[in-house]
Amino acid sequence: MTSTQSGPHIELARELREHLSGEVRFDTYSRRLYSTDASMYEMEPVGVVAPRDEEDVMAAVRLAGQAGVSLLPRGGGTSLAGQTVNHGLVMDFSKYMSDLVELNTEEHWAWVQPGIVQNRLRSLVAPHGLNFGPDPATSNRGTIGGAIGNNSCGSHSVVYGKTLDHVMELEVVLADGTFTTLKPLSPEELEAKLSLPGLEGDIYRGTFRIAREQREEIDRRFPKIARRVSGYNLDEVLRDPANLGRLAVGSEGTLLTVTRAKVNLVSRPKTTALAVLHFHDLVEAMSATVELLKEPVTAIELMDKTIVDQGRSHAGFARRLAFVEGNPAALLVVEVAGESREEVEGKVQSVVSRARNANLGYHTVTFMEPAEQANVWSVRENGLGLIASLRGDRKPLSFVEDTAVAPEKLPEYIARFDQLLRENGTTAAYYGHASVGCVHIRPMVDIKKLEGREQMVHIMERVSDLVLEFGGALSGEHGDGIVRGYFTEKMFGPQIYQAFRDLKRTFDPQGVMNPGKIIDTPHLLENFRPNASPGVFEPKTTLDFSHDGGFGAMVDMCNGQGACRKTQGGTMCPSYMVTREEEHSTRGRANALRAVLAGTLPASQFTSKRLHDVLDLCLECKGCKAECPSSVDMAKLKYEFLSHYNKAHGIPLRARLFADIARLNRVGTLLAPLSNWAMALPGARWAQGLLGIDRRRRLPPFANQTFTAWFARHTPDSRAGARGRAVFFNDTFTEGNYPSVGAAATRLLERAGYEVLLVPRVCCGRPMISKGMLDRGKAHARRNVDVLHEYAASGAVIVGTEPSCVLTLRDEYPDLLPGDAKAQEVARSSFLLDEFLAKLLDSEQGLGLEFTPHAGKVLFHGHCHQKAEMGVEHSVRALRLVPGAEVEALDSGCCGMAGAFGFEKEHYEISMQVGERVLFPAVRNNPEATVVVMGVSCRQQVEHATGVRPLHLAEFLARQLEG
Repeated sequence: MTSTQSGPHIELARELREHLSGEVRFDTYSRRLYSTDASMYEMEPVGVVAPRDEEDVMAAVRLAGQAGVSLLPRGGGTSLAGQTVNHGLVMDFSKYMSDLVELNTEEHWAWVQPGIVQNRLRSLVAPHGLNFGPDPATSNRGTIGGAIGNNSCGSHSVVYGKTLDHVMELEVVLADGTFTTLKPLSPEELEAKLSLPGLEGDIYRGTFRIAREQREEIDRRFPKIARRVSGYNLDEVLRDPANLGRLAVGSEGTLLTVTRAKVNLVSRPKTTALAVLHFHDLVEAMSATVELLKEPVTAIELMDKTIVDQGRSHAGFARRLAFVEGNPAALLVVEVAGESREEVEGKVQSVVSRARNANLGYHTVTFMEPAEQANVWSVRENGLGLIASLRGDRKPLSFVEDTAVAPEKLPEYIARFDQLLRENGTTAAYYGHASVGCVHIRPMVDIKKLEGREQMVHIMERVSDLVLEFGGALSGEHGDGIVRGYFTEKMFGPQIYQAFRDLKRTFDPQGVMNPGKIIDTPHLLENFRPNASPGVFEPKTTLDFSHDGGFGAMVDMCNGQGACRKTQGGTMCPSYMVTREEEHSTRGRANALRAVLAGTLPASQFTSKRLHDVLDLCLECKGCKAECPSSVDMAKLKYEFLSHYNKAHGIPLRARLFADIARLNRVGTLLAPLSNWAMALPGARWAQGLLGIDRRRRLPPFANQTFTAWFARHTPDSRAGARGRAVFFNDTFTEGNYPSVGAAATRLLERAGYEVLLVPRVCCGRPMISKGMLDRGKAHARRNVDVLHEYAASGAVIVGTEPSCVLTLRDEYPDLLPGDAKAQEVARSSFLLDEFLAKLLDSEQGLGLEFTPHAGKVLFHGHCHQKAEMGVEHSVRALRLVPGAEVEALDSGCCGMAGAFGFEKEHYEISMQVGERVLFPAVRNNPEATVVVMGVSCRQQVEHATGVRPLHLAEFLARQLEG
């Protein structure tokens, strides 16, 4: 039992459980999961509560205050300066207090709860032509409460300003647990507030006194720029003394707790266009920014060489960077908006002409289509994560990454900043909001070493001098927290600093609200997050982690930015999307692993049931590998963990059965149709339950004729062999459950001119790997590689239809057989059917297939591993070869079945909830559509949930073959 579980805290937990309707968690793992955010810092809290309503918040604030425990209001935990870690009671609003409460489309405002994700609010108001203006890069997981706490801005702040400019009213709980509303007051209402007894009256009286006394010093010391979020907003009190809500914005939870917010909404632009300008020199890009601000732009965003290089090396982002020409030192993404396409075409051409006339940049590309623009923005929004994915001990750290100066000073400022870094023996990554002078600069520093930490402090001292010289702010968006709070006095002077202290004491007399942020912070080198590598414990692995620097180094790639906590779009992370539990995010799982490897938890926990529970709802979809900008491959980490867990606890019978599905299928097909009849008996479902398989699931039917039997009897197409040979990787499910898929693929390949071969392969090993039986998976890899290499070496291609199986050859085999040249060649020679058809389509000879028309909509759901490794573009392209097919690729994420996961009794409900998020409603709402899938799990899940029988892509294409 740790010190944070001492008597008073156990009593606080009991009191909270008695008085709150929300969740109360004081266990060790929950505290570890909330001990970090996206910053360098780690501070273990006393406990965590997930309040359901403002009454819960009031009770939590009151009870914590009585116990002498500090409080930390928290949203998505995406803060970069340590704002959302503390040794107190965390209030997580993201699970329950996350709704749109009221929307007024005529007056353009909404009442929202603090835990609502910013992009969810946007999606809810978009049908009304409205938008929430501030758009930080974390808006797909960052909450409105977090935006208010940080005074967030984003890419379009040149138009929309800061969150401060969009907050109309705040409902808050004060530090003593009382509830009030902060809003613009009439003179009579203000006078009444000033006359109130108690804390609320003290706040009004004290705040006005402090602001009046410091009027001249505020005017002298506060930066005169658009992007300053450092310190407290005493300048706003002078501008608008009747609205203390403007002071609360940007206070990082140190003054009060927001329970609801009335926010202003802006009109959504009718249309936009982008110009992406390429530069050989970073300072030249800054000079271009000054020139381009003469145009009516809505954004000018910077991305440097680091983002481009890291994106090109990232499996999920490389294909998004086709718009980049050459090897630029910097890119500027310039956006214009208007009422019509013609208007924005004129505006974007004016931007291009201005840059050309000023001889700025070496290449420019423009984008008019929304999908193309969204692709560019996705790269920019993931810039931080791509930068953080740099491997090695020297990392691009966030400590001076948020400085802001007047835009016209950018060229000289950036040149001086770069010179300063080089004088200190390092370089940096650059990105951010050039339009408003807020460029995020992340120096490369190794803080695992004492000299690296000293280098960091020295750079911070020098940069703060530079910022003062240029009249800028140390924080233009990301806030002070700990790392910049340490420099608050230097940036504002001792007089204003004391005024900040007085203000904090006025709002929070007992100092319980998120202490140690903005003012009176610990030293910036204290409370560093420990590293998993080199950690106290490093497991000996079966899979190869050498590319990542080891198992612990892969865990350390998680920098806490929380991209896995998004609630809409993409695949990562399916279990978090439905549970909204930190524990079920990729970040939560990485934090739990890090705690064990770093020694915060004992090494014995590595094979504990509790750690197993943390990893249990990872569906091994690999969405994180593609969508996490740092490429944290949680599926791979889980495989390795399960291998160690199995050795400690044994392998359950159910896991053995699923791992041996190929053997079971052989028996089932030999006995078919008798085996199918037996499975339909009432007692069969009862037996399923005894094995831990949910009784509501129907096991896949056994084929009366295996694919091998069909293949032996079929007559090859006359064109087979004209172009080469293709080994069909006959997976377990094609062989014994859905041979029609293999037959369709064979017809397509032969018609395209390939001789199709079957070879004596064994199961790819995916069912074993997914259950942590890595030694058996390795043996299967060895056998298959030895068989397949002979064909790959002779120039034959290996083609399959089941993504999880084919991609096991490409992804897991090189990790199971590290350094094996044969495995590498087999991986390079292996293709999914749709991928191979696209390859032929782009060849000189072309595809050579003709299809008959198909009238109607085709809904396509891609397989998770396919999305992670290559995307679904090849599938969509292949489907659109069919004339008349209206192909819609669903952004449905994971189907929820995930191999054995959805069959397992304890996972059934989660599995169905994952599918119910997007996929099932889309199928039900399009009853006339043809549903096409790639994976056997997806096929079964859709059929079980909706009654619709999908077609595999191969089946659909083969049905439409001419002749």
